[in-house]
Amino acid sequence: MLRYPSLRAPLDILFLVCCIALTADVLVPEIWGSGKTKDYPLWFWAGQQVLAGKDLYPSNPNSYFDFIYPPLSAVLLAIPSYFGKIPLYIILSLFNAMAWWMTAQFSHAMAGSGRTPGPWLFALPGFVTITFVFDMFDLGQPNLVLLALMLFGFWLLQHGRPWMAGSMFALATAIKVFPVAVFPYLIWRRQWAAAAGMVVFLGLFLFVLPAPFRGFQHNVAELKTWYQGMVGSSSEKGFGQRDEQNWSWVNQSIIAVTHRLTRPLNYNQDDPARPARTMNVVNLDFKAANLVVLAVSLLIGLGYLAVMPPASRRTERSDAEELGILFCLMTAASPLARQYYFLWLFFPITVLAHRAAFDPRPAVKAATWALLLVTGGLLCLSLPVFPTELQAYGNNLIATFILAGGLAWHMRHPPAAEAALPHAAGGLQLGADNKAHSQG
Repeated sequence: MLRYPSLRAPLDILFLVCCIALTADVLVPEIWGSGKTKDYPLWFWAGQQVLAGKDLYPSNPNSYFDFIYPPLSAVLLAIPSYFGKIPLYIILSLFNAMAWWMTAQFSHAMAGSGRTPGPWLFALPGFVTITFVFDMFDLGQPNLVLLALMLFGFWLLQHGRPWMAGSMFALATAIKVFPVAVFPYLIWRRQWAAAAGMVVFLGLFLFVLPAPFRGFQHNVAELKTWYQGMVGSSSEKGFGQRDEQNWSWVNQSIIAVTHRLTRPLNYNQDDPARPARTMNVVNLDFKAANLVVLAVSLLIGLGYLAVMPPASRRTERSDAEELGILFCLMTAASPLARQYYFLWLFFPITVLAHRAAFDPRPAVKAATWALLLVTGGLLCLSLPVFPTELQAYGNNLIATFILAGGLAWHMRHPPAAEAALPHAAGGLQLGADNKAHSQG
């Protein structure tokens, strides 16, 4: 099912036109304007720091970090940064364009319907998530590339290449940490080779690969500083170097929304010009709110485990739904989930779009289309025309839970003919690890 864009397909041409327009949004201000803003100058700075052998982080982990990603990210940015800002920006835009296309390719290939989508169904998830894709180009964030890497990893896992799959998961984690949430899933599903590959390659990406550019000791020292400043810091004020964003409306993670609902937090704290606003329904202290977060996360995790079918009852269809829920949970569980993080709903939306289009039960098809319509409406509430209070209450987070609920229902209520089928070739159980699991 994987293919290249075709100049004979009108929607493929539209995709290419969109990529050109989005790349122009990056390059035009840099070439003819006052310079591209957002994160692009920071990426160039980080690459130049590596090229000059300078530090990426302050020596004091309690100080403010300009660059908040692991050192590997800066090493990767150093290569195009050597040639200047414009080549760096072009390459980042090309990576986003390729990732966008491959995300759609992998999502439809792994949707578990056994059907090739028509052009409009193929384009539907892209239309629904277009604002998030715009953010990827406009801001210069890597979340679209990370999504493509994760989907490629699961595609490799389906095709019996678990070690290579683990390397993709590790690369995504080494660039931006939140994809590490896939690791417990691999352990639960006894994907031992993929989990081992992820650990081994993560060590290579974090410790070995940067060493020739940074020096082994220098790189280890920077990793330690980064960990202390980003992962090891948490308090009532916030976490991960961006206190002003952690509890504000821009963050729609489970952690942030729960704290805003249980503590009298100003969700406008990211902008001092705005009046202070709170939305808490109870008044708990920091520790009690964390316990609520832990309880909510535990319930969600146990619910996920409860709906996952045993190995003997897995099918390509149920695997797609299972992975769709996993992508929902990885998005919502990230401590800082800004609006563009919900681009990762691309795959869950694709799976449900296939169910809406191809499920043999008319009532189920209609209900699934209705669910997708509600989800799209909730995602639209993040547009600037709507008040930020809607994002403070978690419109994207609610949409994520609705998608996960729809996927869980489909996983527990497959069509009668599908439920009677054994796991088809090409599913996640390919490979020795999966065979051992099914035999156990």
